[in-house]
Amino acid sequence: MNTVMKLAARNLLRYRRRTALTSTLIVIGVVAVLTFIAVSGSFKNMMIGTITDSMLGHVQVHRRSYVASIDSLPLNLNMSPAMVKKVEEALHAAPGVAAVSERVKFGAMFSNFAETTSIRVNGIDPAREAATTPLLPARVRDVPHGAPILERGEILVPVLLARGMRVKAGDEVVLIATNKDGSVNGRTFKVRSELESVTGPGGRDGYIHIEDARELLRMTQPEVSELTIRLTNLDDVERAAERLAASLAAFTNKAGVPALEVHSWQRLSPFANIAKMIDMLTVFIRAILVAIVLVSVMNVMVMAVYERIREIGTLAAIGTRPTRILAMFVSEGLLLGTLGSAAGILLTLGVTAVINTAGLTFDFGQQQGIPLVAQLTVPTLATVGAMVVAIALLASLQPAWKASRMDPITALRHV
Repeated sequence: MNTVMKLAARNLLRYRRRTALTSTLIVIGVVAVLTFIAVSGSFKNMMIGTITDSMLGHVQVHRRSYVASIDSLPLNLNMSPAMVKKVEEALHAAPGVAAVSERVKFGAMFSNFAETTSIRVNGIDPAREAATTPLLPARVRDVPHGAPILERGEILVPVLLARGMRVKAGDEVVLIATNKDGSVNGRTFKVRSELESVTGPGGRDGYIHIEDARELLRMTQPEVSELTIRLTNLDDVERAAERLAASLAAFTNKAGVPALEVHSWQRLSPFANIAKMIDMLTVFIRAILVAIVLVSVMNVMVMAVYERIREIGTLAAIGTRPTRILAMFVSEGLLLGTLGSAAGILLTLGVTAVINTAGLTFDFGQQQGIPLVAQLTVPTLATVGAMVVAIALLASLQPAWKASRMDPITALRHV
């Protein structure tokens, strides 16, 4: 095998310009693909992190049919204490759960004593919510670092709603809500601070303490609208949701169907479609790399066979076996793919280092100056490198097979 590889290397060096051009094309393709994967992966991870760490969490648990009716925030579909206890028992036994937060969600009227508008209210436990959605404290304006984002009797008001209603920190406002029995209840709150939106203009979600929410809605027992879960590994979201759903399947309602539903963040946010589009673009870019390697290597090998027909005939005439001739040409393709992918990977690591050193930033929604961190994992590098080598081998097979099956006499007569 060493002799075959030496012959393959020598033959590639015989045509230095062609080999250099082909290798350069492979290197450019590898660098383009890996750089795109690194940059798009950075944007995708940032987007997912912003959405999940600011408001959604990684996984949510609701009573059956709640998500289908979530626009109306139905109070009659809140989870009972028995349901909440069942979920917490399942989470206690589940691996990879970092934090859990209870929420009570409802629609209300927001008044500054002069004007009234609508608002979506989230009743939360501030400490547990900050552990489940760690970017939430950063959205709260003018609150000292380390201080609680919310106290009893206070409300966090969405920034656009605060501007529209002309309220600021320290002002008193009124929330008016209808509980599930149909009675109207009101309560005065002190504005703690303004709350930045997650993804740009819009957003009418305010936050109050969960105990204040229960008092406002006159709940006779500690009901919960949803349980939000943060995992230690974001890549395990779908599997964790499936495991949790399976463990809760035995908890059924009167109709005999599961009383609870488990949803990963992908099923709750439209931004999951953007993440899928990025993944699809990555697949298409890889397909382009396959085409580049396939065409360039096949072109080199076809020309090599055509220009060395008499040489192939001589080898066959002196008794060289067809399999050895086949191996010699396949080895040339292997060398082209291996050297091209190795050089491309090394150059890409340099490009990503330059990108990270340059300190490039971009904006996403209300978040400004987010650093672009281009990262490549070892599995990604190995996958792309192996793909290039495999395609190079595949591209060299047909010309190599043709060379190994040449008739010696016909080949020697070739001019």
